[in-house]
Amino acid sequence: MNSTTKLICLALGAFAIGTESYVVAGVLPTIASDLGVTVPLAGQLITAFALTYAFGSPLIAVATGGVERRRLLLVSIAMFGLLNLFAAFSHTYAQLFAVRIGLGLAAGTFMPAASAYAVAATPAEHRGRALSIIFGGLTVAMVIGAPIGVLLGGHFGWRVIFLVVAALAFVALAGLAFTLKRIQADAAVGLAERLAIARRPDVLGTLAVTVITITGVYTIYSYLASFLQQTAHIAGDTLALVLFLFGLGSTAGNILAGGATDRIGPQRVITRVLLGLVGLFALLSLTGLLFPPDAARWIIVPLIALWGFVGFSFPSAQQAHMVTLAPKLAPITLSLNASAIYFGASLGALLGSFVVAHGSVGALGWMGALCEVNAFLLLKFIRRRRPAAEPRPGSVAEPLAEAA
Repeated sequence: MNSTTKLICLALGAFAIGTESYVVAGVLPTIASDLGVTVPLAGQLITAFALTYAFGSPLIAVATGGVERRRLLLVSIAMFGLLNLFAAFSHTYAQLFAVRIGLGLAAGTFMPAASAYAVAATPAEHRGRALSIIFGGLTVAMVIGAPIGVLLGGHFGWRVIFLVVAALAFVALAGLAFTLKRIQADAAVGLAERLAIARRPDVLGTLAVTVITITGVYTIYSYLASFLQQTAHIAGDTLALVLFLFGLGSTAGNILAGGATDRIGPQRVITRVLLGLVGLFALLSLTGLLFPPDAARWIIVPLIALWGFVGFSFPSAQQAHMVTLAPKLAPITLSLNASAIYFGASLGALLGSFVVAHGSVGALGWMGALCEVNAFLLLKFIRRRRPAAEPRPGSVAEPLAEAA
């Protein structure tokens, strides 16, 4: 069985995970209504997944460090599929909340293991391509999976989304069972080593910038469906189109950010991204405040597409910056940054729920902008304490096998 087929099966698993995680925000009002809870409380379903992923993934990586990779991948994607079935048939908020915790653990097990398997099973000269195929599954999930999920949810109910994701997971399971060969895991980095690196002032400060930045993003994204419904009267099929445009912008931003980072350095890219997000988030709320919904939609929809482009320039630039802090420790710092992203997502969903419950959905943009202002100020403070060490164009960190 050729390596491309294996990678496609791994990417399909990533697509299922990405679709499930991205689509919930688009159907949050529907889930809240069906389960008889408020939208802010339903938003904690996003918090449950992201927070579990943030803290569960590194702990699972340590605990399963010696487990054979094929077995780990099969068990984790099978659990992900089963848990989606449980989600589809959940009749109470508490049941769905518990399932989302389980989904965070399953996803946090599968994605690092998929990267590790791809690197171990691929020749060194093709490892970058292998990883791009797997994470391409997450990208396609944002561009296609989430919008289609919203369409299905609007026409057939939100439970159908989880049934479809379960089917995708089981198809990936069958493909992986047929194509993957056994590969023994390398020794994992212990929890103590990870914590020791995280306590370094430069690493800790950079992780804090990641957390605050993503908090601002998810403050709005978690309640995007409610925001669009109130400020622009956008829902249903039109909401799916907006999510598609957001996904296209995100994909373009992620791709172009790599070249920009090589040309001008990651810290300059990050600075411009943060300033751009401050302006975009403030404009979202300002537009909703000044214009009636029928007029506001013509401004808000382009702003959301631009938000996708600007916002998703951040992860790759921040990862490149993490590498410059300690090139020989890049595998660990990058994994810490991944956890920081999900921690920020969980805080964003929590903060957004507070704004919606005690303020107004239209004020989400102001709060998101405030988070990005704080991230920018922290970034400037860190740069004054430690002069930026930008990577040389073409510089490479540690081998990808270690990073995975």
